[in-house]
Amino acid sequence: MSRTNFDTLLEAGSHFGHLKRKWNPAMAPYIFMERNGIHIIDLHKTVAKVDEAADALKQIAKSGKKILFVATKKQAKQVVAEKAAAVNMPYVIERWPGGMLTNFPTIRKAVKKMATIDKLTNDGTYSNLSKREVLQISRQRAKLEKNLGSIADLTRLPSALFVVDVMKEHIAVREANRLGIPVFGIVDTNSDPSNIDFVIPANDDATKSVEVIMAACCDAIAEGLEERKAEKVDMEAAGEAPAAKGKRKSTKARLDKSDEEAINAAKAAAFIKEDEA
Repeated sequence: MSRTNFDTLLEAGSHFGHLKRKWNPAMAPYIFMERNGIHIIDLHKTVAKVDEAADALKQIAKSGKKILFVATKKQAKQVVAEKAAAVNMPYVIERWPGGMLTNFPTIRKAVKKMATIDKLTNDGTYSNLSKREVLQISRQRAKLEKNLGSIADLTRLPSALFVVDVMKEHIAVREANRLGIPVFGIVDTNSDPSNIDFVIPANDDATKSVEVIMAACCDAIAEGLEERKAEKVDMEAAGEAPAAKGKRKSTKARLDKSDEEAINAAKAAAFIKEDEA
C-alpha cells in the first residue's frame, strides 16, 4: 500500500511546478503538462518516488544510522523541524554551515564548545566573571545553539541527507556528493535532479506539499526505528545480548591493575588540560 496517494498530493498543491521559462530540461520525465505558462508535475510518478524514498529511509533508520534533514527556506523550516524531531533525527533549518560534512571535525569542536560552556556555567566557574564577560559568553552560547543545537547528538557523519529545495541547498548537496552520502530531495521543475539519488518531484514552495511528503517519509523512519527496537528485544530474549556483555567483562578482567591506574591517570590529565584550555 502506498504511503501517500494522488488525491492527498493534489489537495496539498504538490503538482504545481515553476513557470515554463524557468524550467530545467532534466525534469522533463516528471512533467505531465504545461498550463497557463506553469508546468504541472505528474503526481503518479511523485507517489511512486515517495514510496521508493520512504522504503530506503526506513532501512537506514532500521540499521541505526542517522538521516540529516536540511531546509533553510522559510516555508519549510517549522515543518521539517517538527517532523525530524519527532523521529529523533538531526536537522538544519538555519543557515547551512559551510563544510559541515566535508569539515565535520571542526563542527564537532563547536558543538563541544557549547557543552563546555554549559558545564562551566553549572559548576559556578563563570560566577567570578564580570557581567560583560558573562553576557558575551551567553551570546556566543545562544548563537551556537541556534545554528548547531539541532545537531548536538550527531557524533558522526550522517548516512543520508534529506533536502527540501535542492537548488537552494546546493552547497549541502555538493558536500554530500563529494563524500558519497546518498541524497533524498524534494525537487521542483526549476532544479537539476542529476545529483540527487532519490528524486521526489513535487512543489517545494508550498508548506502543505512539504508537510505531506515529510509525513510519509518520517512515518517510514518511525517504522524502521520500531522494527529495530523489536529486533533488539528479540535478541535479548534469545540470550545473545548477555553473551556479548559477558565477553566485554572478560576482556576487562584481563587488564592488569597497573594498566587501570595508567588509564585513570591519563583521563585525569586530559580533564585538567581541557579545563585549563
